[in-house]
Amino acid sequence: MNDEIDYTNNPLHGLSLKNLLIEIVDHYGFEILFAYLNINCFKTNPSIASSVKFLKKTTWAREKIEAFYLYEFKSLPKVSSEQYSLPPRDRIIPDDQTPGEPAELNLESAEKLRIKRVTKAAAYNKGKHADNRDNHRYEKNEHESFDSNDSSPEEHEDPWAKWR
Repeated sequence: MNDEIDYTNNPLHGLSLKNLLIEIVDHYGFEILFAYLNINCFKTNPSIASSVKFLKKTTWAREKIEAFYLYEFKSLPKVSSEQYSLPPRDRIIPDDQTPGEPAELNLESAEKLRIKRVTKAAAYNKGKHADNRDNHRYEKNEHESFDSNDSSPEEHEDPWAKWR
């Protein structure tokens, strides 16, 4: 039995990172890419060459731009939960799904999306931060060994101990 998986319906199949970036930048520009993806290589002295160099070294950023290419630029429907955990290049696009026209994106909608993401992240992390602060406070108090009459623990520490 042949266990090979067919990725040929994936628009990323056979597409170099450089060509992918050229397509997206020609259509949207670096400013829109930074606004939607928040990857610094699209803001600070952006160029195709420097962006490709960064994206080749940085897996999370490369996967973010590849997902943007699939779901914003090629307007494919969002993937199933089992496909979501795979990198975009490894995802199998069903035969009945074909790429569409690029999504209309602008800076105003990017700002709305950013606010929505921040709000959602804050709600998700609301309980976690309280737990982390309590744990950090406990760990700090557990390791402090100065007198309560002293003004601060830093006066008793070697200032060169933290230089590393």
